Amino acid sequence: MNDTTKKPKDVTVAKAKGRPMLTWVGKKPLARVKAYPAQAIERFDATSGQPVPPQATDWSDWPQDLPHGGLLYHGDNKDVLAHLLANGFRGKVKLIYIDPPFDSGADYVRKVQLRGAKGTVKIDGEDYTLGEQVQYSDIWANDNYLQFMYERLLMLKMLLAADGAIYLHCDPSRNSYLRLVLDEVFGADSFINEIVWQRLSAHNDSGRFGVIHDTIYYYGSPERVWNPQRINLREAYLEQFFDQVEEGTGRRYARSDLTARGLRNGETGKAWRGIQPAEKGNHWKVAVSQLDRWEAEGRIHWPKSEGGMPRLKRYMDEAIEQGGTAQDIWSDIKPIHNQSQELLGYPTQKPAALIERVVLASSNPGDIVLDCFLGSGTTAVCAQKLGRRWIGCDINKGAIQTTAKRLQELMRTQAQAAAAPQQGQLIDGEPGNTQACQLGFSTYRVNDYDLHIQHNEAVELACQHLGVTRTRTDAFFDGTQSGRLVKIVPFNHPLTPLDLEAVRTELKNRPNEERDVMVVCLGWQHDARAWVESYNNNRPVNKLHVVELRTDRKLGGIIKHEPLSVQMTVQRQGQGQEERLEIEIQDVVSPTIMQRLNLEQGVFRAQIGDWRAVVDCILIDTQHDGQVFKVALADVPERKQDLVNGRYELPAPPSPTLVALKVIDMLGEELIVTASV
Repeated sequence: MNDTTKKPKDVTVAKAKGRPMLTWVGKKPLARVKAYPAQAIERFDATSGQPVPPQATDWSDWPQDLPHGGLLYHGDNKDVLAHLLANGFRGKVKLIYIDPPFDSGADYVRKVQLRGAKGTVKIDGEDYTLGEQVQYSDIWANDNYLQFMYERLLMLKMLLAADGAIYLHCDPSRNSYLRLVLDEVFGADSFINEIVWQRLSAHNDSGRFGVIHDTIYYYGSPERVWNPQRINLREAYLEQFFDQVEEGTGRRYARSDLTARGLRNGETGKAWRGIQPAEKGNHWKVAVSQLDRWEAEGRIHWPKSEGGMPRLKRYMDEAIEQGGTAQDIWSDIKPIHNQSQELLGYPTQKPAALIERVVLASSNPGDIVLDCFLGSGTTAVCAQKLGRRWIGCDINKGAIQTTAKRLQELMRTQAQAAAAPQQGQLIDGEPGNTQACQLGFSTYRVNDYDLHIQHNEAVELACQHLGVTRTRTDAFFDGTQSGRLVKIVPFNHPLTPLDLEAVRTELKNRPNEERDVMVVCLGWQHDARAWVESYNNNRPVNKLHVVELRTDRKLGGIIKHEPLSVQMTVQRQGQGQEERLEIEIQDVVSPTIMQRLNLEQGVFRAQIGDWRAVVDCILIDTQHDGQVFKVALADVPERKQDLVNGRYELPAPPSPTLVALKVIDMLGEELIVTASV
C-alpha cells in the first residue's frame, strides 16, 4: 500500500442515472479515474505504554492491509476518493458529511499568531510558501465548479453503503445548482430533507433581506440509519402552545388532536364516549382502551362548548424534560464566535454541535463516517467522540496538521478514561456515552501531493505578487497587467510548446484582440524558449512575454524559500530498565515567520526572545524507520498563550536507535531532524 512506485489503477466510475439533469459548459461524465498508491507518513497510538482494554469494534469489513484506526489523507480529494474505491471501501461508508467550497467569491486564508502572551502579533499565512496556507480560494467559474462537484459526488455515491446517507452543506449562492446535481447523481427519490441552519439572528445586507442561513441537503436510501434527535424547546414555543392551566394542579399543558384523517376498522374506528369520529371522515389515533386509560389519568381535555372534540393534554413540564424532535429548521445551534474555545482560525469552521447532530442521526456506533473536505477536522473529531470509525482528507497541509493535533489530544483523553475505573464516562461532557472505536490513526499522502501546488491558490498568490487584475468572466486568460493579457500556466509542470499553442489558438479565435500576453510559469522547457522567439519574430501585436516566477530578474523570486532550522541534542541517561532518552531543543528559527514579522514592523527588525513562540507543536518518534513517523510523544499546547516544553524524557529503546523530532511552526511549516543514539 505504501509503495509509491506502483502504477496507478484505473477505477471505473458509474454513470449518473437520476433526473432531472443539469447542463453546463464542459460537462462530461467521469468514466474512469486513476487510483494512485498512498504513502504512510505518520502514525499515532494513544495506548502506547498504557494498559487500555481493547476496543470491541467489528473490523471485519475493513481492508486487510490497513491498520485498524482512523485514516487521515493529505491530497486532492479526487485522488483520495479513487484510492479508497480501489482499496476496499466501495459501498462501506455509512455516512458522508461534506462542507465543500461554496463558489461564493470568498478567499479563505488561515489566520495564525505566535504563541505567548496575549496581544502577540498575528500573521496572515497567505504569504507563506506558495499554495500552502490559503485554505481554498473558491473563486472558480461556475461551470468549472459544477464539474468539480459532479465528479466528486459520483465517486462518493460509489463509496456510500446501500443503507447510507450523505449530507452536503452549502450556502444560498449555489444551493439550487447543487440540489440538481445531487438529484442527478443520487436520484431525486433519494432526497430526504433540505435543512436550513440559521447561523445568525440578523445580518446587515444592504438592499436586501439579511442572509442568515446555510442549507444542508440530506440524501439517503429507504434503508438508511435514522435516529431522531431531541432538542430543547424554545421559550416562545412553550408560551405560545402550552396556554392551558389545569385546575387543581396548576400544570400548564397544550391540547393535542386525538384523531387523524381517514376511516379505519377495528379499535381506532370505534365510537368512544358517544363520539363517532367516522362521521367526520376521521379515526382515533389510538385504541379506545388507551383513551379510557388517559381519561382515568385526567389527561383528556374536554371542551366547554357542546359538540367539541376531546383532546390530549400535553404537559409542559414533561415536554421540557423530553425535549422536542429536531425539525428541518435548526435555529438552536449557534455559529463559532470570535471568543469561542472551538475557534481554530478557519473562517468556514462549523460548530461541533451541528456535525454531532448529523452523526448521531444518521449513523450508529462502529459505522464509517467520511468527510473529504475535512478543513479543521471537526467531522473526524465528532465521529471519534461518538464511537464511529472515520476517514478524512484535505488538500491543504495546514488542515491535516490541525486535525491531527485535535485527534491526538482527544484520543489521549479517551485512552486515559478507558484505562481508569470509571470507564464509559463522557469526555468533556460530550453526548453519546460511547466507547471509542479506535485510539489511534494513520496519516497518508496520496499521489505525493507535496510535489503539486493547487492551481487556484497559486494563481491568486501569483496575481497579487505581479499586480494582475483578475478577470473572472474570461474562460481562458486569468487577468490583465499593464495593458497586457495574462495567462498563468498550471504550476505542476514547466512551460511547454503545447501550452504556448493553446495561447496561440485562443488568440486566433479573437481576431480583434491586439494586446500582448504575459505568460506566467514555473520553469520552461528548452524548446519552449525557441517557440516563443520564433512566434514573436516580426509580430506587431499579441507578442508573448514569459515570466518564470523563480528566475525572472524583475518579477521573479516569489518561490524562494528558506526552510526551518532546528538545533537539538539527544542523550542516553541511566542504565538497564531505567535508561532514558533526554531530548533538548536549543533553538528553532523560522525565516518565513521572521520575514512576515519584518514586513509588519516596517523599518524596525523584528526580534523573538523565546524560540518557542514560533513553534506550534513538537512530535517525537524514538524508533524512526526513515519512512513512517510513529508518534511516541506529542507536545501540543492547549492554549495559544502556552508554549511547548522543549525538554523531554522518554524510555530509551535498545541501542542504536534513530530518534526523529518533528517541529511544526505557527505557519504550518514542518521539519524533521534526526539523531542516532
